[in-house]
Amino acid sequence: MTAPWLIGLDVDGTILLQDETMSPGVPEAVARLRDAGHEVTIATGRSWMATRRYVEELELTPEFVVCSNGAVTMRMVDGEWIRWNVETFDPSPVLALLQDRLPEARYMVELGSGQRLYTQQLDDWTLDGGRQVTFEELADEPVSRIVVVSPGHDEEDFHRLVADAGLNEVSYAIGWTAWLDIAPNGVDKGTALERVRGELGFDGERVLVAGDGRNDIGMFTWSQSVGGRAVAMGQAPAEVKDAAGEVTLDVIDGGLARALNTLPAPAQVNAGE
Repeated sequence: MTAPWLIGLDVDGTILLQDETMSPGVPEAVARLRDAGHEVTIATGRSWMATRRYVEELELTPEFVVCSNGAVTMRMVDGEWIRWNVETFDPSPVLALLQDRLPEARYMVELGSGQRLYTQQLDDWTLDGGRQVTFEELADEPVSRIVVVSPGHDEEDFHRLVADAGLNEVSYAIGWTAWLDIAPNGVDKGTALERVRGELGFDGERVLVAGDGRNDIGMFTWSQSVGGRAVAMGQAPAEVKDAAGEVTLDVIDGGLARALNTLPAPAQVNAGE
């Protein structure tokens, strides 16, 4: 019997198009692999609140789901999702640096419980159950992430800000619509997926990850370091493609489905060798 694979998929720009519909062929490719016995899961920068709907929409049945760029890993236990592993850090020093340089920006933090605190409404972010607070209140307790949205600033502005502020004690990623997402030091999708791989007992050679953003570079590096595959979407920035072992088509052209369809079909997985 051919052993199953651990498959970790980014959401935005990989599974989803910009209008949040599915990339062509993705539901069918995912269903094929799921039914073949592969462990298909999600590894995203989104919070669990904004991720669960796609787990359910794709009818995935993983034991673990990686959220918040690796800071949160959910686990299915007795039919219920629990926050199995949550990484946090003291946001005070980072917030002080950011406020000094981006005083007009909008800020949000995600607590270890999953609750979100924010200074102003953030378009395109799920804030259900969140609470609007003063900037000072953002630093009242440890957080699993800081999100900074600053209209009028682009990716290059954020890169300069990170360099000037010396944000070298935390991990950061620039979102695909130019926001700054800051996680605990040394934490990314790859560190979370390695914990999942160890828990489930998958060989490194049977890992495939796919994504399109700078926050996927960590899991690309990790997958290849354990002998697995790392697939960048065709529209990914050059540095993301350079970090991957493979490049597929753009998301609008069904790039993820094409990559997934290179894995064994159900008959191959279930047949004796």
